[in-house]
Parts: sequence; structure tokens; C-alpha cells
Amino acid sequence: VFMDISRDILYLFNWVRKSESASIVNDTVKHIMDHMKKCTECFKDVNELRTGSYYENLKISNPDEFDVMLTVPVERVDIRPFGDVGAFYSVAFKRGKHSLDRFLCEDSTISASGMLTEFRNEVKKCVKILKGVYVYSGCPAVTLLINGTGTVPISLDIVLGLEVRSSWPTLTQGGIDKIDIWLGTKVKKEQKLKGYYLVPKYEGKGTVERDDAWRISFSHVEKSILTNHGSQKTCCEASGTRCCRKLCLKLLKHLLDLLKAENPSLSKFCSYHAKTTLLHACCSRTQDSDWEAAQLGLCFQQLLEDFEGHLKDGMLPNFFIPKHNLLGSGHDRRSCQFLARRIEEERNNGFPIFRKMSTPSIPCRVFVHLCVGLGQTRRKKQIFPGVCFALLSC
Repeated sequence: VFMDISRDILYLFNWVRKSESASIVNDTVKHIMDHMKKCTECFKDVNELRTGSYYENLKISNPDEFDVMLTVPVERVDIRPFGDVGAFYSVAFKRGKHSLDRFLCEDSTISASGMLTEFRNEVKKCVKILKGVYVYSGCPAVTLLINGTGTVPISLDIVLGLEVRSSWPTLTQGGIDKIDIWLGTKVKKEQKLKGYYLVPKYEGKGTVERDDAWRISFSHVEKSILTNHGSQKTCCEASGTRCCRKLCLKLLKHLLDLLKAENPSLSKFCSYHAKTTLLHACCSRTQDSDWEAAQLGLCFQQLLEDFEGHLKDGMLPNFFIPKHNLLGSGHDRRSCQFLARRIEEERNNGFPIFRKMSTPSIPCRVFVHLCVGLGQTRRKKQIFPGVCFALLSC
């Protein structure tokens, strides 16, 4: 009974805190959107796309961090890959005039750096009148720190993007096709009709620097897939059976955060590596019965083994772009091997890092219950899921 009461109180506390933060973020984004539409020419057609862990209900730590993409629609564009993997592109208009013509380079491509600089300046200009809002810059996002009602400032990443309303680039072929056996051919076709986004991104190769590359993004598709993730339509609905796919991802992301805090040399590994690992795992273990909620411990162990395998091989293909290795550029083999060993150590020793390191949103004692169960999965084939279920789904 005490555990149920504690669970309900913590759930309510987290819900109220996130609701207050979300309300502040909504007001701030609306203010920026109004400014862009009324006071600028090049960003007057901007749309809002809410992305990231909060909007995918995948937060387990840092509940006051939000990501919002503000996108400018473009049509009839010529995109050409920068490099041979299909992750980065140059963008040019095929014909006609456009409000973004002011950002064209000598070769008629759209300058990502120039457009981002203008966007950042407009954001700075419009938030000056907002009390308690401070701007930090970092490509490709403009980060706002907002003094909300809590003790920790709200972090809001405003990302500029181009919304391309056309078929996906050739180098994405063979990527999302994998979901046929998981979510079905109809779902795949629906997702591919949604277009894609391009985000400013610095990309260099050797001594050649390229400031005007655009990184392709399918964050809207990722959000849709993770929201409707079951092989059966009723998965995780009120009338259906709950699975543990998202719970496993939450735990993997949190474990990665703790390991990075423990060893700053792992800073280049990010939550997107964890998300991509889950997406690949869902295409390997396609049935909802493979992710039964009661088997959270076993499923989490399996997902960790998947991630370890990718790290040891130094190969984690982008889920949408098969030739793009997320563990390629910027990730040396030594750091991949080290992270794989640390995860294996945690997995084989009952996750001591969960015991000694707590988070503002999840008390350490909760992880003790969870980790004791996870450490016993290989012997007893069972865990104590009640507490972690309610808290991880907050």
C-alpha cells in the first residue's frame, strides 16, 4: 500500500512539473512563431514540429528539456548528397523565386550557415522582451534557458529546418523498408508520403570544410513509429496489452546518460544511438509478445546486448539511411569498445551505477528495486516490475 501511495504521489508530482514546463514552452514557442510570421519575410511561412523525447513520451531524466523544430516549406528543390552515404545534402531551387533567395550561394545552393545565422538573430531579437529567457547558441539549434517555476531552468532547443515535400532521396532505399514485417506495408507507405526535413549541419571531410551542408531528418517518422509501435493496433492502448519497448529505451537512454556523466570521454554517444538500436531491435523481434511488459528485465538485457554488439562491431546503420554508420565519423573504435565493456559490466553485476547515481525525477531507491530484479533475470527469469512501470511511464 505504501509503495502504491508513493508511486501515485511521485507520478502526480512529475505530471504537474512537466505540465507547468510544457505550458511555459508553449507560450515561448508561440511568441517566436508570431514574430517570425509577422516581422520577417524569409521565415513568414514557418511551421512548428515538436520532436524529441518529451513529445515521444520517452523522458526518464532531465524532464525540463524540450526540442521544437521550426520548419520552412520548400518545393521543387534539387538536393544532392554531400559524400556517398546520404546523410548530408546541398539544396538548390529548381526554378522560380522564393523568399529564401537571399541565402543563395554563388552555386545557387541555399546557405545553411547564412540561413541559420539569420534565424538565430531573429530568435534573439524576439525573446529580448521575455523575462527570464536567455539565449545560448549551438549549431544546429538555438538553445533558450527559461527560468520557470521549478528549481532547474527549462532548456528549449529551437531547431531550424527545411520541410521538403517530395519523395525520399535514393540513398534512403532499403532503410524504412524493414518495418514491413513489424508494422506492415501500409504503415510504411503512409510514412514515406510525409516528406522529410533538412537541418543545418556542419560537415567536413579531411581538410575540406563545408559550412552549407544540410542533414536529413526523419524525426517526424520516428515519433509516429514510436507512438504507434505495436504489431497489433491495440498495443499499449487501454483495451490492449502493454509492451515494454519504450520502457526499455528509457532505461537504455538513462544508463547511457549515467555512463557519460561518469566518463566525459563518452560524450559523443547520444540518445539517438539508443533510439536507433531499439528501432533495429523492433524489426528483429517484431511481435508484441517479444516485448511483454512482464518481461521488462529480459527485454532490457536483450536490448543492451544488441547495443553492445553494435559497439563492438563499430557499426550502427542509420535506420533510414543504410549506408550511414552512426558509429563512423567521430567515434573511434577504442571508445566504442570501452562503452561496450562498461555496459556489459553493469549488466552482469546488477547495475550498480543505478544504485549510486539517482536523478531528479526518479529516486535512487526505485532503481534499486528495478536493478535487483534485472540482475536476477538470468537466474529467476522474473523481475519486480510494478514500481518501475508506473514511474518510467510518468
